[in-house]
Amino acid sequence: MSQVKLVLAHGSGAGQHHPFMQQVKAGLVAAGIEVRSFDFPYMQKAIAAGKPRPPDKMPVLVEAMAEQCRGLEGPLFLAGKSLGARVAMNLAAELCEAGQEVKGVIALGYPFHPPGKPERLRLEPIEKLPTPALILQGERDTFGARAEVAGYGLKVPVQFLPDGDHSFKPRKTSGHSEAGNLAMALTAMLTFIQEHS
Repeated sequence: MSQVKLVLAHGSGAGQHHPFMQQVKAGLVAAGIEVRSFDFPYMQKAIAAGKPRPPDKMPVLVEAMAEQCRGLEGPLFLAGKSLGARVAMNLAAELCEAGQEVKGVIALGYPFHPPGKPERLRLEPIEKLPTPALILQGERDTFGARAEVAGYGLKVPVQFLPDGDHSFKPRKTSGHSEAGNLAMALTAMLTFIQEHS
C-alpha cells in the first residue's frame, strides 16, 4: 500500500517552523507518514520582512495549500493548526468536489469563534465537510472551550486535551503537562489516520 501523505498547515500567528508544528510533524514522520508542511504566502512575506502580517483571504490560503497537494499519490490527509484547520476543511470540500479523494481532515485547536466573541461561530466548514474529520481541542481553548463546544451539536468527533489552551498547554497546577497533551494528540491523530487510510 502507498505511504500515507499528510499536508500540514500552520496557524495565523506562527509558521511551519514553530516548535508546536515541528513536534507534530516529527511525531507523524516517526510513525512512517510523509508530512508536507509549508508557509502561507503572507507568512513567507512576514518572515522576509521580519514583522507580522495579517493572513491572506481564504481563497488564497486554500490555493496555497492545494498547491502542496499536487503530485501527491496515495492516501491523502489534510491537517491544520487553528486557521490552518479552517483552510484544510475548505480545501477538502473543494478537492472532493473535483473528484480527488481526501481520506480525512484533522484540526489542531479549531477556532470555533474569535476569543471573547462566542456569537461569531465558524461551524460552516465543519458542517460542509464531505470527508471524515477529527478535532483535537484544549479544554480551556479561548477559541472554543469544552463547555461551549458541547452545545454545538457537532457530528464530527472532538477529543479534548486535559486543561489545554489553544496550543494544548495546561496550567502547571492541573497535574497535566504540555508534553503529555501533545503525545495524546499525536496518538489520536495516528489512530484516526490508521482507521481511515
